[in-house]
Amino acid sequence: MDAREKLNWSRRELLKLGLMAGGATMFGSKAFAQQACIDQTPMDIANAVNSCQVQEEFTTSPFILEPFKDPFVIPQAMKPGWRQPDGTLDPNYSGAWSVRVMNGKNQNVICAPGPGSGQQDALGARRRFSVDPATGIRYDLPDAGTHQLWTDGSGVSGPQVAGMKNPYTGKSWFPMPDPILYHIRYQVRQASFTTSPVLPIDKDGKPVIPPGSAVPIGGKYYLPPSTIYGMNGTFPGPMVNVEYGRPVILRFENDLDYNPLCLDRQDFGAPDWAFLTHLHNGHTAPESDGQPHHMTDHEGGYQPGEWVDNLYTNYPAGGDPNEMQSFLWFHDHRMHHTGANVYKGMVGLMPHYAPDDNGDETKGLRLPGVRVNNPDGSFDVKYDIPFAIYDVALEDGVTQHADFHNGCGELHPEWWGKQYFRHFPNHGFVGDIFTVNGVAYPVLNVYRRKYRLRFLDCSVSRIYQLWLMKSSGGPKPQPGKQGQWGLPDGQQCMKFTQVASEGGLLPRPIVRNSFEMWPAKRREFVVDFTKYQDGSPTRPGDVIYLTNSLVMQTGRLPDNFPSDPDRVKDTRTLVPLVKIVIGDLPPETDQSVIPSTLRPMPQMLGTPATLPSRSFTLQRGNPANSNLVGSGETEWLINSLQFDPVNPLALPKRGHPEIWTVQNGGGGWVHPMHMHYEEHHVLYRNGIPAPDRLHPDDTGREDVAALYPSEAVTFYRNFRTFAGKYVAHCHNLAHEDHNMMFGWTVVP
Repeated sequence: MDAREKLNWSRRELLKLGLMAGGATMFGSKAFAQQACIDQTPMDIANAVNSCQVQEEFTTSPFILEPFKDPFVIPQAMKPGWRQPDGTLDPNYSGAWSVRVMNGKNQNVICAPGPGSGQQDALGARRRFSVDPATGIRYDLPDAGTHQLWTDGSGVSGPQVAGMKNPYTGKSWFPMPDPILYHIRYQVRQASFTTSPVLPIDKDGKPVIPPGSAVPIGGKYYLPPSTIYGMNGTFPGPMVNVEYGRPVILRFENDLDYNPLCLDRQDFGAPDWAFLTHLHNGHTAPESDGQPHHMTDHEGGYQPGEWVDNLYTNYPAGGDPNEMQSFLWFHDHRMHHTGANVYKGMVGLMPHYAPDDNGDETKGLRLPGVRVNNPDGSFDVKYDIPFAIYDVALEDGVTQHADFHNGCGELHPEWWGKQYFRHFPNHGFVGDIFTVNGVAYPVLNVYRRKYRLRFLDCSVSRIYQLWLMKSSGGPKPQPGKQGQWGLPDGQQCMKFTQVASEGGLLPRPIVRNSFEMWPAKRREFVVDFTKYQDGSPTRPGDVIYLTNSLVMQTGRLPDNFPSDPDRVKDTRTLVPLVKIVIGDLPPETDQSVIPSTLRPMPQMLGTPATLPSRSFTLQRGNPANSNLVGSGETEWLINSLQFDPVNPLALPKRGHPEIWTVQNGGGGWVHPMHMHYEEHHVLYRNGIPAPDRLHPDDTGREDVAALYPSEAVTFYRNFRTFAGKYVAHCHNLAHEDHNMMFGWTVVP
């Protein structure tokens, strides 16, 4: 059995076990039967916080002995349809779309997705309003629990919806077709990051006997699977390929109270087992945005048994095709527990395709991709590969847990080799094993042709700088160090041609030696695997490595930062993430190109001198509004305030653009600051017009402002289509969870 078969076997067997254990499932609209095991009870948030002493100490993971053996997992498009409680897909929508909770009450009823009042989530219609703290004016907003906009244009009228015509069809964007319906259940399952044997080590990398009940198999230790809260039971979760002009609904349903495998949940994840799913940077109405300024019920989360229908219209802001995005992801946004839930597995992918970039390299812009349409309306795109990068720490059994989920300072030798997480310290969380698409140090086999590679940093805090490198000596073991494996003789051998940032396609491609990835950022590249940067051709069997050069010991900032995009400061810091093996020519001719121009920037409506402006300063310290509940764990502030889920810090008017400046208050920290609702266009960094050498893709649109220590970024943004409550926050999720977030409201 090879590595790929081992991975697939383990996933199949886990699924079977999930269906068989305890005879715990029933079908149709009926609920699960009583479980055979005694599970833990979700913890009440109000009683969860205590005064644990914060310690900046991280576990040392067992050393992976055989990296670059497991196959790289290429996600496939999720299939639409309703899912039975056991996960069985009903692709023809003949399932009942039954739910356990409706209007906040436990009642097994049928509720198909639709535009009716109170039909959007488990809690029913709830009134929403915002009050301007300066004037006292109250603004009534669309109800929660009800879709503000349906695809026939109901709910909002006039130019906010009509916008511009779609130039590819010559018709108005609305009304749109009925949405394609997808169903995602949050489930308690298991995941393994490697099939490799491991060596138990101490913090200095020396071999030790593992604590607890770890038993060697054939003289070798293997990692036990970790418990995850997975979307449909997997990590990463599903990938949903979508197209502009074709709306989709994702029903997210909380089944985390079911534990058919009787798994130990360990001590992280939201203690009340709640979720709140956010399509990161989706142009989305607030009731589908998944964030705790709009969703304030239950401390900002959907609890077990509850559900929500997030409608993604796939309508570009203002109806402007130049506002079309490219690579989005969805993840948890549960107030104060986002980092724990994301780290626990609540991550999914959503590439967006446009009429001129629809996955078919023979049409439009002709970027790499061979589209395969499926009968159910979904589609896959060959040679178009997402890379979800995520660092993880695994339990050594001797590092204390100082986390309010289970007390203060306990040791858990029985969890040796499983995922380790700390809600504290609130500076940030970094792991010492680097994974891509849920696998540590995988092998990606490619043909000799051009590929489109889409990168996402879904780590809690870690920043990467990535290169394509050759090595004559290959990876070298570095047990006890972050990354575990080094590439000391690594030399850059290929360049990346960047075609998109997190806001979508750039105006023009940018050739880059390397690029930074900050938490939540996405960047897309075309890589030509037929030749090296010196012009020499590749040959079948050639090996290159996707390699990280940044060292980040804590959540403060990388040790060798700021970085140089053209050279490696110290080859001793190089860590290979993915082994890429170049093979033969592809089965079909490569017809892709790299266009000289991609997508124009949207037109600015006004100038920085004439538009309203706002400033936000990121700080550490004691909050001015410390009377708020939960202030005991606040360290991170914006404009001297901790996050207030009720009161907005800004009230921009719908359809009226503004200039925002975000200032990093200093102290030697970095902050990836994320703005919900619409992408922004960077105008200045520290008062100097963008772009600069370190940020060449400031020419495009972004949703995360990467802030170096003491740096200020000024950007243009607009607020079109929807009214309601949104947030902005640091995407170092430890900072967000400790109140570096503010609410703002788009008023009609």
